[in-house]
Amino acid sequence: MKLDDLARLQLTYDEVGCTRYDETPVGLHRLECTERIGAGDEVFQRAADALLTWRMHRVAGFGTTATDTPPRVGTDTLGLLNLGILSRRLQSRRGVPIPCRVVWTVDEPDQIGFAYGTLEGHPECGEESFLVTREGDDVHATIRAYSRGASWYARLGGPVTRRAQHYAARRYLAALRRLAT
Repeated sequence: MKLDDLARLQLTYDEVGCTRYDETPVGLHRLECTERIGAGDEVFQRAADALLTWRMHRVAGFGTTATDTPPRVGTDTLGLLNLGILSRRLQSRRGVPIPCRVVWTVDEPDQIGFAYGTLEGHPECGEESFLVTREGDDVHATIRAYSRGASWYARLGGPVTRRAQHYAARRYLAALRRLAT
């Protein structure tokens, strides 16, 4: 799968935009991690820059290519998940493709970020958002996702798959903190 191939793919879930809201859609698992990553305007700007240039993804160890930088609604992204020997059996030697499309963005004085939704071929089904917010002098980062397994191996993984998602969210937050301070 190549980045150019994603334009023809459809989103794999009906609850588009769900990560903007606090209510968990029926049938999806919720993940939410928020962390204070620093304080002040410079921290907010560096965190926003790291998020909007995809550096957060790369530093977290999840290489992602995208059709647009900064992300905008309709931007397609392609990551690769390396599952070792399982990747070779499932998709390719390079890893399992993780195709997504940006479904909403926010760019306000005290809040910046975006969400992407899963496309056909993604092992999960759902949406994940990345927000940097400023409350007074404090700067926070929030990762929120609603998902369910789409592939047989993600469904079979159940709690292990959800634990891996929490691990990924923590890596994103650590990367943002490191890049912003």
